[in-house]
Parts: sequence; C-alpha cells; structure tokens
Amino acid sequence: MSDRHLNDMGANRGPSANKALARLATAALLAILAFVIGFPVGMASASAPSKKDGQEFNAGGARAALPPVTGLQPAGQRYSPRGGQRLQPGAVVDDEVISPKSLNFTPDGTKVYVNALEGLSTLVYTFPGLKRLKVIPHTFTKAHSGLFKDGEHTLFDYRYYNRKENHNVFSGKPVEGAFSRDGRFFFVPYYRRDFDRNASDPSALAVIDTAKDEIVRVLPTGPLPKMVAVSPDGRLLAVSHWGDNTVGILDISSGDPAAFAYVKHLVVEQRLPTAGIGGNRDRNCGLCLRGTVFTPDGRHLLVGRMSGGGIAVFSMPDGEYEGGFSDFSPAPRHIVIGRDGMLYASDSRHGTIGRVPVSEALSSVLQGHGTVVPGPKGETIAVGSLPRTIALSPDEGSLYAVLHGAGELARVDLASFTVSLRVPVSPRPVGLDVSPDGAFLGLTSQGGPSKTEPTGYAGGNSFEIYRILR
Repeated sequence: MSDRHLNDMGANRGPSANKALARLATAALLAILAFVIGFPVGMASASAPSKKDGQEFNAGGARAALPPVTGLQPAGQRYSPRGGQRLQPGAVVDDEVISPKSLNFTPDGTKVYVNALEGLSTLVYTFPGLKRLKVIPHTFTKAHSGLFKDGEHTLFDYRYYNRKENHNVFSGKPVEGAFSRDGRFFFVPYYRRDFDRNASDPSALAVIDTAKDEIVRVLPTGPLPKMVAVSPDGRLLAVSHWGDNTVGILDISSGDPAAFAYVKHLVVEQRLPTAGIGGNRDRNCGLCLRGTVFTPDGRHLLVGRMSGGGIAVFSMPDGEYEGGFSDFSPAPRHIVIGRDGMLYASDSRHGTIGRVPVSEALSSVLQGHGTVVPGPKGETIAVGSLPRTIALSPDEGSLYAVLHGAGELARVDLASFTVSLRVPVSPRPVGLDVSPDGAFLGLTSQGGPSKTEPTGYAGGNSFEIYRILR
C-alpha cells in the first residue's frame, strides 16, 4: 500500500480515527528508533522477566569471545498491502507475502526461504539483497503426477475420509521448513490438503531442490504435520504430526529424492483417531506434538507435547519410545538444543522460556522405563506474551524469541539468562531464524482476518531482516 493511499484513507476518517492514526505514527517512530539503537529491557515493555526456578545453570562448552549485542538495525522488509505495515525505511511491497509462517536462511547464507501459509507458496529471495528469485507454488493438478512416486498418496495405514479419488490434486499450506545438511534440499510440510477441512486425512511434504528452486518430489505424511528436523548425520528426517500424536521418520541418506522412504512410524503414548474428528484442530489435537529436535549425538529424538505438557523421548535410530519428562515445560511450543547439550523451550501459554541439561533429562527418563516422569524442572525465565519460535545465535551466547502476543522480539543473554534486549516488530510475529554467520536475523509476522480493517486483514503479512549490532 502506498503512502498516498494511506493519506487518502486518513482524509475520510473522523476525529477518533485520526487520533488512532496519530498514535500509530508515534508508535512507528518509536519503533524505528528502537531498531536503530536497541531498547534496554524495561523501556519498551513492562513485562520484564521476574523469576527463575529450579537448578542453577552451569554453562558447559566453549563459546567464541564476541562483543555483546547492543541492538538491532533494520536491514530489509517485504510486506503485503493486505494488512502489512511499513515498519522499516525502504520497505518494499510484495503481494506474495501472505500469512508468512516461517523463514529460513540457507546453510551458506546466500538465500532466504519464506513459507507463505495462506499464499500456498514458498518464496525465495537473495540474501542480503532480498531480490525475489522464485515463487514456488504448492498447488498440484493431474499434470504434476510425476512428483508423486508411483502415484503414492498415503503411508503406513492412513486412510482418506474426505475424498475417494484424486488425492494428489490439491493445494498445500506450507508451515515450517528444514534444510538437508548439505543445503541441497528444503523440506516443507503442509498443514493440510485443501480438501481436508478438519485435517483428518494424510497431508504431504514437499522436497524442494535448492539448486533449481523447484519441487522435485511430494511425499505423504500423517495428519497435520508442522515440524521437520534433520538428524545430525543428515541421514534421517523426522516429521511430527500435530494431528494424531505420531512422528514419521524418513531415510534421506541417499541424497536422491526418488529414494527417500519412510522407515519408522513413532507413537507418543497412543494415536489419536481422526475418523470423523471435528472442532478446532489447532486445539483438538491430542498431545499436539510440535517442537522436534535430535540430540547432538543423534541418539535421541525429543518431541514437545504442547497440549500434554513436557517432552517425549525416542531412542534413535531404532525409534523406541523411552517415555518423557513433564515438569520442565508445561506447554512447549518450540525446542532447540545447543552444542553444549542445553535444551531450550518456548512456552506460549505461560510466556516463558526454559532450559535444562539434556543429560539430566535423559537420565530421569531412562529410569521411568517407558513412562512419563516428572524429571528435572530446569530454569525458567518470563519473556512476554506468547513466545513462539526461538533461535540460538551461532556462538550460542544469545537466544532470540518472537513474542506473538506482544508484537516484539526479545533477546536472552545466556550467560546471565536474562532478557537483555526487546524491540517492537510487525504485529503477530511467529517465525524466526538467525543467519549462519550470526550477523543477521529474520522474522515473519503472520496476518489474520479482520472485520474492521479496510483491507480485510489485521497486521502481519510481513517479514523483516535485522542486522545484529555489537
């Protein structure tokens, strides 16, 4: 949306609307200042962390000696006129940025991939120039049958309840993404196939060849896959199914998409039946499996139980369910593990980030013999409203979190485990990644429908890049 268009819209508003616009302009000015100089904690938000629980943290593992992070500087923004807001100087309108769910830097740092959930596409940009290279659509007709090996449309014992034929004619909603270890392939799961209104049927996973930025294969998944994770040795891909308490394990060791194949179907406690399932599937999802990560040695897979609480543990590569630990995080959304073996989790329900040594957690789980045990509670810090994606800096001195409810980005200093920086960003931030060299971070802000905004959308519909100042 142009500045002229914004001015024209403002000319027809009443006094109360003009006051609201003035407040918005003031907030935008403060936001720009914050980006340039960085807000100390407390200046931008009153929700500063106030508690630490559990054991003290002994930071193991060597870290590079880098200067402290002092702020964030705008380095690029792309936003849709459908509710998106120009937040950075030089921001560019991009009609394809529709409900961006996630953002990933390539392992070599030369490109950025953005999954536009409601846009049904993956957007590819150069980095740092942010020139759009490709819009990869996730809509398939009969002409795309060659992408589905031997016409495969299901896996294991999954059935379709909403369509009897033409299962591979659909549009997929891309959620998260993960690169193969060499960066050659980008794996993108679909929230659901568009004909599957309640996500009761198998969904799918796209394999994008990053050399061509084209989909080279589509594989079926269980219902409602959200997270994907590649094992440290690059041989396995885990696909967590939010929809039925299961995880699919793919063998991707060949490097040939035609040879990628499922080898395990893991179950956390018991599968959730999906035949005839109704209600809001973002809530009616059993244990609502989401955060997924392999331990650094590749011997265990950890999966967050966002509804059931705690973390489920599988031994790998055999896939045996070891049980879980519940007291660490009541509602873990996203989980990451540092090279020093420290597990971090964002808890959207309670507005916190927790951490605990993986070794302590695994030791307690193994003593439970396949059951869920309390386990270590670890350390917890309050960060703000609705933390979503978290990301470690490459030197592991910082952890960043987007706060969906607060419309902010927070930095946690890991030496002191305190929030050291907090800046406003576009409304409804959800996705986040740090560049491989640690010099930049990128985030997405997901749009939503609105009955009052002229565009029909409320905020979001933007992705932003920031330079990390030291």
